[in-house]
Amino acid sequence: MKKNSVLNSTNSLYHPDKSVTKHARIKEYDKLYKESITDREGFWSKEAKGLHWYQKWDKVLDDSNKPFYKWFTGGKTNVIANAIDRHLLTETKNKLALIWEGEPGDMKTFSYFALGREVSKFANVLKAMGAKKGDIITIYMPQIPEIIIAMLACAKIGAVHSVVYGGFSVEALAERIADAHSRILITADGGFRRGKPTQLKAIADEAMRRSPTIDVCIAVRRTGEECYMENDRDFWWHDLMGMPIASSKCETEQTDAEDPLFILYTSGTTGKPKGLLHTHGGYSVYASTTFKYVFDIQPADRWWCAADPGWITGHSYIVYAPLMNGATTLLYEGAPNHPYPNRWWQMIEKYGVNIFYTSPTAIRGLMRYGASWADKHDLSSLRLMGSVGEPINPEAWKWYYDVIGKGHCPIMDTWWQTETGGFMITPLPITPLKPGSATKPFFGNEVAVVDEAGKAVPAGAEGNLVIKNPWPGMARTILGDPDQFIEKYWKHYKKQGWYLTGDSAKVDKDGYFWIIGRNDDVLKVSGYRLGSAEIESALVSHPAITEAAAIGLPDSLKGNIIHATVILREGFAPSDALVEELKKHVDNELGPIARPAHIEFAEKLPKTRSGKIMRRVLKARALGQEEGDLTTLEE
Repeated sequence: MKKNSVLNSTNSLYHPDKSVTKHARIKEYDKLYKESITDREGFWSKEAKGLHWYQKWDKVLDDSNKPFYKWFTGGKTNVIANAIDRHLLTETKNKLALIWEGEPGDMKTFSYFALGREVSKFANVLKAMGAKKGDIITIYMPQIPEIIIAMLACAKIGAVHSVVYGGFSVEALAERIADAHSRILITADGGFRRGKPTQLKAIADEAMRRSPTIDVCIAVRRTGEECYMENDRDFWWHDLMGMPIASSKCETEQTDAEDPLFILYTSGTTGKPKGLLHTHGGYSVYASTTFKYVFDIQPADRWWCAADPGWITGHSYIVYAPLMNGATTLLYEGAPNHPYPNRWWQMIEKYGVNIFYTSPTAIRGLMRYGASWADKHDLSSLRLMGSVGEPINPEAWKWYYDVIGKGHCPIMDTWWQTETGGFMITPLPITPLKPGSATKPFFGNEVAVVDEAGKAVPAGAEGNLVIKNPWPGMARTILGDPDQFIEKYWKHYKKQGWYLTGDSAKVDKDGYFWIIGRNDDVLKVSGYRLGSAEIESALVSHPAITEAAAIGLPDSLKGNIIHATVILREGFAPSDALVEELKKHVDNELGPIARPAHIEFAEKLPKTRSGKIMRRVLKARALGQEEGDLTTLEE
């Protein structure tokens, strides 16, 4: 990948190497994008034909009850038909589907055939426990192969899985079980994190006490730690999988395209978590297509999405999309810097990973340790890299590109949400890149930045990010609360029929999108709108800073003043002189209006377990207020 100017402005373009572009499935973006907008249903129909259907659809898009859109109505499918069953009829059945490494260093691999066998066995276990089509089954597990097997087994029998991230607390788990009315819970005694066993079963026990709908709990023995097992309710996974009930033959349930596949709760950093519902048909088409084109997956590739299956990133791009595309996917149990900061780079070298997808939070965390840990390893297998979860600041982008990608791997900086099911704004391997920009919309999507009235804002100005059209991977509703689904996402631009993302963004003169952050994270200082992400990026571009969080605090004169919390790189120490230097640095990067009034140093920032900074907690601390619900806070 070659750059045509130094990385010092939003106009710096990084052009992909010919070694990457010559193999890319998509050779030209503009023409195909235009066609996908002109004939959206034709585009998605063509993509859907690449998947297996028991019965073809009658209609691609049913928009008769907006905004409750339906896709591929009348069609019969099941995500398992495409993720496993069809591969068992080809040579792919002997290919590795999953490579797993535990934090202590243990390892397992599953071919497509072996994964299919385990999924069928556990599907029969679930049936024996009374699970049936349409039931919502809660899964609360560490990053072990059984979490993927459990998800796939639910889908196979037409049950709906609700995966709760294995780092969540009792309150978060109990609330999600209660909302879903789950009768079956799948968990483990624990997992390993930074060398220590977690106590998942103990948390699950207390959550079941608070949400008494559960009458079957199946637990994987992972850590070997002692845990309570209640008679007639709690069962060991391995015991059940060794019984005659766990036959390796199980027919996949034929589901309607609009039958629910999973519920996934938003993190609940503000208010009550919302259970977003995704379906078999549209989700399968959208997740599969986005993965195929954006990460240009080839038959011999080894793919590693370093997320957790408990988040939408894990659902779409660890589990379903890679398997639907017949890829080999890698799953790792533990922390990126345990026992040393080279754990990830060691694994890329060990397994020959070709495509690596992670979050800006993780990249900034590893930046703290410098380049030397990565430089110890041969990372030449990498062809493409990706970023997900939040806007990546240009300094972290450049470190990722130079140090990990060695200046050769394009970075697919993807913008999307739990609600969207898959990538909405993203580069392709052929796209010239601007560090920090998610670039342009994926095929079929019309995206815009508008003011409160829906008028497009000028190039470079901030506004509300909206999606103007339906797409197959969209969430269909909020479980049990369709009114809130309309209120939150569709009411604001009801007249236009647009989906409100809740993000602030801007578009530059070249049509590249720049995500600023959640609208809640946009600060108004003396009448100016400033994105917290912009201020944070300016601070991180200083050589002393590896991470930063900016919040607005009330001020009688300016409306808000900026309060920043920063984490220093190794080799730097807090001082008044450094505070002044940082303030001047922000002046130079963004202008005096963005200068923080206060800067404090910290060892770490409060984050959700998906890596998002909990700015409301920082604000409460700065104002001496109650910190509120901390159930989603990482340990």
